[in-house]
Amino acid sequence: MERDVNAPAKARRDAAVDTITVSLRINGDAHRLQVDSRATLLDTMRERLALTGTKKGCDRGECGACTVHIDGRRVLSCLILAVMAEGRDITTIEGLTPPDGLHPVQAAFIEHDALQCGFCTPGQVMSAVACIREGHTGSDDEIREFMSGNLCRCSAYPQIVAAVRAAATAEGG
Repeated sequence: MERDVNAPAKARRDAAVDTITVSLRINGDAHRLQVDSRATLLDTMRERLALTGTKKGCDRGECGACTVHIDGRRVLSCLILAVMAEGRDITTIEGLTPPDGLHPVQAAFIEHDALQCGFCTPGQVMSAVACIREGHTGSDDEIREFMSGNLCRCSAYPQIVAAVRAAATAEGG
C-alpha cells in the first residue's frame, strides 16, 4: 500500500482555508459569493465570475496587465484582495465598452495599431482611460511616464502613446 507523504500538509492547508462571503459590484452588476479570504480580486473575477478580459501577467504588480478601475482610480487587481474591494465600484475592460460600440480609447488603440499580440491591451486601455481622465496628457513624455507601469512585450509603445494622445485630443484633453 502506497502512503501519501503529502497528506498531513494537505490536511493542514485545507483546514487553514478561510472562506468568507464578499459582495462585489463589477461593471454595474452585483455579485455575492464565497471566496477564500486570501483570494485576489483578479483571481476572483477570472475564476469565479468568468470576467477574463483582465489578464493575469506577472501576478506581482509589475506588468499592469491586470489593471482595473476601483471607484474611478486605476488599481492592479493582482495586488488587492477581493474582500478589500467590497462595496466599491469596480470597472473592468468588459465594463468600459459602451453597448453601442467601442470606448474612444479602444477605437484609438485600433486606429493606431497599438495592440500587437493583445495580451497587455486590456490593462493598457484601462490605464490610458485613467491617464486621460486624470489629465496626464500634456506631452508624450507625460503620457509615457503615466503609462510606464504597463508593460508591452511587443514594444508597441510609440503606437500606445499615439493612441492615448489621439483619444485625449478627441475627448478635449
